[in-house]
Amino acid sequence: MQHYPEATLYVVATPIGNMADISLRALHVLQLVNAIACEDKRHSQPLLRHYGIETGAAKPLLAVHQHNEAEAATLVVERLQRGERVAYVSDAGTPAVSDPGARLVAAVRAAGLKVVPLPGASSVTAVLSAAGVTRPEGGADNATGFVFAGFLPSKAGERDQAVAALQADARATVILEAPHRIEALARAMAVLQGRPLTVGRELTKQFEEIATMPAQDFAAWLAAGTQRTRGEFALVLHATAPQAGLDDSTRVLQLLLAELPLKTAVKLAADISGAPRNELYETALRLKDA
Repeated sequence: MQHYPEATLYVVATPIGNMADISLRALHVLQLVNAIACEDKRHSQPLLRHYGIETGAAKPLLAVHQHNEAEAATLVVERLQRGERVAYVSDAGTPAVSDPGARLVAAVRAAGLKVVPLPGASSVTAVLSAAGVTRPEGGADNATGFVFAGFLPSKAGERDQAVAALQADARATVILEAPHRIEALARAMAVLQGRPLTVGRELTKQFEEIATMPAQDFAAWLAAGTQRTRGEFALVLHATAPQAGLDDSTRVLQLLLAELPLKTAVKLAADISGAPRNELYETALRLKDA
């Protein structure tokens, strides 16, 4: 039988869409705790009421979000030091994974207090489970693993550089994106050409869509239906076999040169591969001449 100690922060995963995707353990802890910290009270209060969990003077709802997390963490630590149990929930999914919560957890641990995770719904594992990521022919034995990139930069230039880095990485990568930026991301990902991309939209919800296509077709797929730019997105860029005949630094450089100015490509290739910048610059000149 699970023990629920006092003076503990419980990091509780909540549904990413379908309200039935809540664990029995999460419901028990949310009833048990003395206070519930959350990313947004306007979102969490209706969610808790749906499960029959009332908040108020006896179980206050505390706002802990990206703009006040450091200050609010101090107040949570004080409650824990008094022997209280406190739960933390983000707006959807698992806290501290591309959501607020990491600073709170770090502060609690720094105070020598206990943190207990309650796993649950996750867009990352949901989209991976439906993507069918397999090892590409000629790929390394660990090619079925994945990298979690989360949200790419919102500024166009920084986003293009991030996509260029993805192009240079043979591993599968999970990316998250919001609806108001998804079309810009799709245009940026066209440089990935035929590399398979699995798109998960509105996962676990009524209008869930999951589709796999060449990355260059993503923008056209979005444009094919007005509803397709709505909702939250989780994407899987599938693994690809490394290009034969080139070392890693040269392969990275070659991919970056296709989309970026020479100096920018050399700088990024050096940052990604660790190769000396002077050598990469000479290689870039040869590649340009060729």
